[in-house]
Amino acid sequence: MQIRDPYKGYFFILPALILLITILGFPALAAILQSFNLMWVSKPAFTLSSYLRLWKDAEFLASLRNTVIFVSTTVTFHLLLGLSVALLLNLEIKRRHLFRVLAILPWTMPDVIGGLIWKFIFDTLPGFVNGVLIRGGLRVEPIDFLGIPSLAFSSLIFAEIWRGYPFVMLILLAGLQAIPRHQYEAGAIDGASSIQSFLYITLPNLKYMVIIAVILDTIWECRLFGMVYSMTGGGPGYASQVLSLLTYKHYFQFFNTSYAASIAVVLAVVMLFVSIPYLRITMRREI
Repeated sequence: MQIRDPYKGYFFILPALILLITILGFPALAAILQSFNLMWVSKPAFTLSSYLRLWKDAEFLASLRNTVIFVSTTVTFHLLLGLSVALLLNLEIKRRHLFRVLAILPWTMPDVIGGLIWKFIFDTLPGFVNGVLIRGGLRVEPIDFLGIPSLAFSSLIFAEIWRGYPFVMLILLAGLQAIPRHQYEAGAIDGASSIQSFLYITLPNLKYMVIIAVILDTIWECRLFGMVYSMTGGGPGYASQVLSLLTYKHYFQFFNTSYAASIAVVLAVVMLFVSIPYLRITMRREI
C-alpha cells in the first residue's frame, strides 16, 4: 500500500496515538461523566450537585487555598534556586559534572521516599532537626514541626523546594549552554560587567526557557501527591492538605466518587489553562 507523504508521519504515530487515547482519554472522560453523576452510579442522572457542593465545602476551600500557596511558593523558589545553581554549574570549574550529578539527586528521589525522609528530619523524636537543636542547647523541649498547622505546611513547602528545584535547574542549564559564547565575548569587548552580561545577554536568551520551566513546574506541583501523603498526610486537620490529596481521600477512603471526580476535573481545568501558554510557545517556535 502506498501512502502519501503528507500523511505518512500520521500513519506511523497512529498506534501510539490510539494507545494514549485509550490509556489517558478513557479515564479523563470517565472522570467528567462521574462528576456529573452519569457513570458508575445506580441511577445515572445529569446533575451539578457535586460542583455546587465544592464551594460550600470548607475542606475543599482550605485545600484550594493551600494548593495556591503551595504551588506559587514552591515554583517561585524553584525558579530562584534553580537559576542560581544552573549559573554556578555552567561555570568552567573542576569536576563540574560531579556537582551536576549531586545537584539533581533530590529530583531523582521518588516523592514518597522524599516525604518519609523529611518526616524523619522534622519529627519530634528522634528527628534530626530537634536532635541538633536540643544537643546544641538551643531548645529544651522538641518542636512539633509536623503537629503545628503553620509549621507543618511550611515544613512541607521547604521539603518540596529541596526536592523539586533540580527540574527547573536542568531546563535552565540546557538554556544557558545554548547561548552562543560570542555574545559574551562581544559584551566583554564592549566593557560589560558580569551583572550587565547577565541582565542583557543571559536573561533575554533564557526568556522562553524560564517561561517553559515555570509552566511545567506549576503543572507538576499542582498534581503533587506522594510528598504530601507520606510527610504530613494533609494534617494536622487539613492544614497542609492539597487538592490532589483531597481527591484521593474522597475516592479511596470515603468512596464518594462523584465528588472526587468533580475535584479532579477542577484541578485538571486549572492545569489545562496553565498549559495553554506553553503550547503557544512551543508551536510558535516550531513554526
